[in-house]
Amino acid sequence: MGSNSSRIGDLPKNEYLKKLSGTESVSENDPFWNQLLSFSFPAPTSSTELKLLEEATISVCRSLVENNPRTGNLGALIKVFLSRTKELKLSAECQNHIFIWQTHNALFIICCLLKVFISEMSEEELQLHFTYEEKSPGSYSSDSEDLLEELLCCLMQLITDIPLLDITYEISVEAISTMVVFLSYQLFHKEVLRQSISHKYLMRGPCLPYTSKLVKTLLYNFIRQEKPPPPGAHVFPQQSDGGGLLYGLASGVATGLWTVFTLGGVGSKAATPPELSSPLANQSLLLLLVLANLTDAPDAPNPYRQAIMSFKNTQDSSPFPSSIPHTFQINFNSLYTALCEQQTSDQATLLLYTLLHQNSNIRTYMLARTDMENLVLPILEILYHVEERNSHHVYMALIILLILTEDDGFNRSIHEVILKNITWYSERVLTEISLGSLLILVVIRTIQYNMTRTRDKYLHTNCLAALANMSAQFRSLHQYAAQRIISLFSLLSKKHNKVLEQATQSLRGSLSSNDVPLPDYVITFFSSRLLQAGAELSVERVLEIIKQGVVALPKDRLKKFPELKFKYVEEEQPEEFFIPYVWSLVYNSAVGLYWNPQDIQLFTMDSD
Repeated sequence: MGSNSSRIGDLPKNEYLKKLSGTESVSENDPFWNQLLSFSFPAPTSSTELKLLEEATISVCRSLVENNPRTGNLGALIKVFLSRTKELKLSAECQNHIFIWQTHNALFIICCLLKVFISEMSEEELQLHFTYEEKSPGSYSSDSEDLLEELLCCLMQLITDIPLLDITYEISVEAISTMVVFLSYQLFHKEVLRQSISHKYLMRGPCLPYTSKLVKTLLYNFIRQEKPPPPGAHVFPQQSDGGGLLYGLASGVATGLWTVFTLGGVGSKAATPPELSSPLANQSLLLLLVLANLTDAPDAPNPYRQAIMSFKNTQDSSPFPSSIPHTFQINFNSLYTALCEQQTSDQATLLLYTLLHQNSNIRTYMLARTDMENLVLPILEILYHVEERNSHHVYMALIILLILTEDDGFNRSIHEVILKNITWYSERVLTEISLGSLLILVVIRTIQYNMTRTRDKYLHTNCLAALANMSAQFRSLHQYAAQRIISLFSLLSKKHNKVLEQATQSLRGSLSSNDVPLPDYVITFFSSRLLQAGAELSVERVLEIIKQGVVALPKDRLKKFPELKFKYVEEEQPEEFFIPYVWSLVYNSAVGLYWNPQDIQLFTMDSD
């Protein structure tokens, strides 16, 4: 691109890019690479500008696709980057800004080229482009067959081993983004990919030893929520050729130019994302979710999922079981705090679900916390604002509650936590209420919303299951929560009676009157006793009448139900739901990455 590049629109005419994608081979040792990598132009600030960058990249890419079999310039560019990464750690320690900046630019170009290559060719064709060298036209060397694997391993090493400093922040973000791009073949397939070249490289060979270290690093990036370096951190001296001040492209992160862009969801309403404070944490979380949801290899389980399922608390001194590979330790308190603070995003809620559902160490730790309100309140707020959330985010929040309510200790403790002034609950002023009563109110509100709006059977079932799990431990309910329970029961009873009446009528008298059950008998019994007691009854008097009625209630009219506990059970093929969901999050939320909606095959895109 060179030091004189200034606008995205100029890229197709840029002499350095023309040479890279042209018919002339460029040696790895050619000074051309230093010139190419000294580019400077404003970072894209919107989806429109990202689209312009994509279109500019496509024209260069197509020329490179045509000429690379003869020039091998793609492989040469990757080898230049690989050679530079060997000195990257030392350059960070020595504060060599320009070397790191140019290395970042090399990776940025590779990422842009790969994204277009992946969208326009098969993995087999892409792998072949990594093998071409500057010999005779179309020839390739068997010695370079693993260049793609070497690049993947290099990215993993860069993410895990390079210290996170102001001068390495952008290249760390770019390395994670490039790994996401490597795995983005899934976007261009309607079916879930179960065998993939990139999956194979990540699950075996030289990349495999990095598994636990990579997962741990990505989790810590999420936990720390490191903000980009301050503006001006990457201003370099003026060049003698008059090219002006050189800025790394990703220094736009430092000045707040990178933005999250939303281009639709998976056919449902996407929430407006909050201002992104940490691009590194955002990209790390997305890559972690992508890795966790890779399908198992034919001969081995997904090692990244194994790592997520088995990591332990740093305070846990018990030995690691030899039968569980890829495990590690992480600070659970820091992770819990980050999860509580970040629940406004789909991806953070999905991570919380993944950890609660798959990692028994995390689940046990969270259920033992004495400040569960810090975790539960953000989840309840998601459900409360159901109209503003997409359906998947609501499902994840609800399933998290269902998993928590499987534990009797949780169901007891939530009634002991007293909350003050819940400002986001607008139907009624709640100056003081227990966490348990608030949970009941929000779940019932979600049920009623579902009954009148979406009519989703899955949502309905899980809401009722959560209420049923909690019911045996109801204690000291807020009067408004008790009122809403009675109203819900009355509504459901009426619906049940109506269905029962329709079913009875359809039998045309085949049932005798003695065979027809009285589903509302309990309600009728207590209502009559309250009516006999007169009007203007106090709460205490109502409670006293009900207690007396319980003793006098004819037991022969009641049916005894066994105590039930509803447990969340994942679908038989969860990847059919989770993989499209994860990639919709990547598509909507990844920083600095744009895909043409018309090319997406995995899920249906809303028109923008």
